[in-house]
Amino acid sequence: MKEIKRLITNICTDDVQSSKYFYTKILDFQVAFDSDWYVQLIATDKSYELGLISRSSEVIPVDYQKQPQGFYLTFVVDSADDVYEISKEEGFEVIEEPTDTFYGQRRLLLKDPDGTMVDISSIIQ
Repeated sequence: MKEIKRLITNICTDDVQSSKYFYTKILDFQVAFDSDWYVQLIATDKSYELGLISRSSEVIPVDYQKQPQGFYLTFVVDSADDVYEISKEEGFEVIEEPTDTFYGQRRLLLKDPDGTMVDISSIIQ
């Protein structure tokens, strides 16, 4: 069967620990596995996972050890404004401050430590 049992998005990073700090600070991820070359993060309700892997790891083909492009991550949270405040306090790079969109969400754009654009959105009530 083609039933999906699990989905993990893995981000190639130059600094696994900095990326771990970024994602655990802005979202409710907990560290499930932690090593010098790979960190597995899991949401507190265990429904979402994010992997952080050293870009130069031998398990990553050389052609895929490049900076990210052509994609971004979106996380829907209760309040994009709360994440914005955390991001300012931590000195994380803000691409776009929270703004209301035409499609009914409030959106904040951040850049993670390795250049991945991270869209933090919340539903406008």
